[in-house]
Amino acid sequence: MSIVHDYPLELLSRICAHVYSACLPPVETSLDPLIVTQHGVPVSLPSTLPPSHWPEQDSRQTLASLCLVNRSWYEAAKPWLWRKLEVRLPRSWLSLVDEIAWDLEVETVDQVMEKTVKAATNAALTASPNFVVDKTVEKELHATVIESFALPEEPVPFELLSPFASREPSPRRLRTKSKSPARWELVRSISDAIQTVLDSKSPGIYVPAPRDPRPGRFVQHLDFNHFRTIGMRRSVDDGANSRFVTGDRVEAILKEMPNLTVFGATEYMDGALTLPVLKELLLRGAPTRGRGRPSRGRALVDVTDTEEEDRERRRQCVELEALDFTGCVSAVFVNALAEFVSSHLLPPSGSTSEGGPFMRRFADSPASDQSLCFPGLQRLGLRGVKSVLPHILAPFVLAFPSLTHLDLSGTRATPELLETLGQSSTVRLQSLALSRCVRLTSSSIRSFLIDSPVTAGLTELNLYGDMTFVCPLQEQDLRDILSFAPCFVLGNLVYLDLSSACLTADALNSCQSLHKLRSLGLSHIPDLPLKAVSNFILAKAPHVEVLTLVGTTPELDCGLRPGNTGPVAHRGSVRQSCVALHSQFINPLCTPPFSFSISNPVREEARAPTNLRVIELSQVMLVGLGGGAGSWRIVKSKGGRGWYVDTSSGWVSQPGETPRLARNLDPGHPLRRELQALADANGNVNSGVGWHARKMEVLHGRGMLGREDGLYGAVSFAYQG
Repeated sequence: MSIVHDYPLELLSRICAHVYSACLPPVETSLDPLIVTQHGVPVSLPSTLPPSHWPEQDSRQTLASLCLVNRSWYEAAKPWLWRKLEVRLPRSWLSLVDEIAWDLEVETVDQVMEKTVKAATNAALTASPNFVVDKTVEKELHATVIESFALPEEPVPFELLSPFASREPSPRRLRTKSKSPARWELVRSISDAIQTVLDSKSPGIYVPAPRDPRPGRFVQHLDFNHFRTIGMRRSVDDGANSRFVTGDRVEAILKEMPNLTVFGATEYMDGALTLPVLKELLLRGAPTRGRGRPSRGRALVDVTDTEEEDRERRRQCVELEALDFTGCVSAVFVNALAEFVSSHLLPPSGSTSEGGPFMRRFADSPASDQSLCFPGLQRLGLRGVKSVLPHILAPFVLAFPSLTHLDLSGTRATPELLETLGQSSTVRLQSLALSRCVRLTSSSIRSFLIDSPVTAGLTELNLYGDMTFVCPLQEQDLRDILSFAPCFVLGNLVYLDLSSACLTADALNSCQSLHKLRSLGLSHIPDLPLKAVSNFILAKAPHVEVLTLVGTTPELDCGLRPGNTGPVAHRGSVRQSCVALHSQFINPLCTPPFSFSISNPVREEARAPTNLRVIELSQVMLVGLGGGAGSWRIVKSKGGRGWYVDTSSGWVSQPGETPRLARNLDPGHPLRRELQALADANGNVNSGVGWHARKMEVLHGRGMLGREDGLYGAVSFAYQG
């Protein structure tokens, strides 16, 4: 233990960094749910078994155990233990607020400054070999530092002073910029003051940072994905008037998180997304094109000292990189976002009924000094934010010039928004989701995908639609996109969803080869022949592993097509659909060709023509399949979706070996047993179980192939729409 205690802090911190990164999903994501078994050690993806990364709970438990070893390990592991916070339970949220936020009623500013200055001076003298540590030197340094904070803000006029004889000595009052400053800002100011004092006496001296017991400065990731209040037996009045997550509490902890880069909100706490909270999230970092200053036409408005202090504090914070507002539809959030946009993004005069003036201003002078933009944010998720009006949504989206991931599914996005976004010279999207956007037109999507350099480098494209909200693409526009869009011509797409589009066999034949495609959505296309889908995968997308065919092809309609009489499927028609699925689709694409050799009976087994191993089908079709056939089993999600899965196929690997897609795994293989366990669960699984996500993962930047659980996982894999 004494040897470990002598290790430098940098080495211990590096070890803790590896423990923390062991639970992060890799860049090349797996299409399967995380399978945790005691089989080997994690390897690189796309391997599914052994798992590519640890469960997050294992990493957190390891870091928590390291904190209990000794003081050195505690100082090294604590920043990594607090780096990512996921709010799960209301009581843990209240404990989190108490731990991070600063309660001024319990600990005043003067008390904190007095304690921090004393501790910092002691640490500085101890770490400085040029000073002899004694009480006299310590008192002198302490007094000098205090004097740097105790000077009055403004000199008092001489004529207002009383005669010297009648004056009484005033108690020393520490000077602070604010009555309620952020604790990290106060500690940093004290550290700078001590550095200045010691540099004047001995230039180049090392001054350690003062110790701050509050862990807010370590937090870089905060989300409410797992937060729930269901099942707490709270009345309607409690839910309305005694909320756990309030705007004041969220604002208080955000002020104490200067290094926050990722924030995720949900519909269970969107009532706390007030205007001050949005300011704390967005107005961070150094000023950019007038950022943090009054916008055009507001320069003469008086700015209070408190606003200026908040503005200066935010400039010292790190800008956000990812922001997820999935499902946030409360009136509090919508009104706060509208007020933020009107105050900081829209011009002060002119009509903004349809966003026209702003669109023209953005297109004509995107680098204008008067426009406010947030260049740090790269990933934005607005899925299901359907209550935000177009003239508020457009300026908000266009204020982020560095976007790489954008999810506008289920919003009121307009053709004007796509047109203006397509003219950006800085936005380069890698992942784009425009599913169920009822206001978009076929021509606007065609122009955005073909004519704009913004979408040239897309690797993930989601244009999902169902029978309620049909994809707006017309047949000719869709044919042009498949033939001429740069993202299709380059062949870099790994995720594609064209559900409910006017897709025909001729359109599929005109499509470019997509040899990198791994997940394909072709649901709700009732007139597309099954043979056309089979030929397309076999000839142009052989590496597709996951395919959705809900309500697609006449061969799989189970007798429920509009021309048939009666709403109930006939037993014969369901049986015929199941036979057609296996004989016309699964067997030609997923079965290796038969081969036999007497001279070499142990030669390697031939590979299947494609990598297809998961097919999403309708509920009627899944009921008809029953227990499946051979190794093909039905896996149901926690919601209404279900998949027909080849449990004997999957990515397997060993350390030092290249991952490979294996078929016909032994019945006792760990991966096959885990997949069969998911099938036997009959939908009693967690929300992260499923394939072909319908929500973009923006917090870690994994896009449409990202794995999520909690509420985000339910939106991705459980919901039908």
